[in-house]
Amino acid sequence: MSGIEEFDELDRKIINLLATSSEGSFRQQAKQIGVHPTTLIQRVRNLESKGVINGYRAKIDYMRLGFGYMGLVQIYMEDNILEAQNAIRDLPQVLAIFDVTGDCDSIAWIACKDRDEFSAVVKNILALDGVKKTNTSVVLNMVKDPFDFVPDVM
Repeated sequence: MSGIEEFDELDRKIINLLATSSEGSFRQQAKQIGVHPTTLIQRVRNLESKGVINGYRAKIDYMRLGFGYMGLVQIYMEDNILEAQNAIRDLPQVLAIFDVTGDCDSIAWIACKDRDEFSAVVKNILALDGVKKTNTSVVLNMVKDPFDFVPDVM
């Protein structure tokens, strides 16, 4: 058995709670879902050991930090795909890189402070060994932030 089916109702409540917000102490969180704090701690540690929970971090509004130039870069490659993806992943302006099916081989989500940095990142990607061409879409507005996604586990 794999997927959400392997978790009981309490695990699902914990996943839903932490996916929504991980703020507050274990005591406060346990009270929200009606369990003893020790039970919550044990269950959270179990979810962490299974790799379901991979860390905790603040949700950052990149635009408010000055990263107003975001884009999705479709990347078409000839060879060295894994090496190129790793090189792209290591660029500090890359929020995510996806290995995809379809016309292109990868899509990179980038965030930059200004147009010059944006242009330089796209050109750096294009200059990598194995990259044949790129097609860049500039993000005008983020209608739904992917970090707002909460899986329906209930």
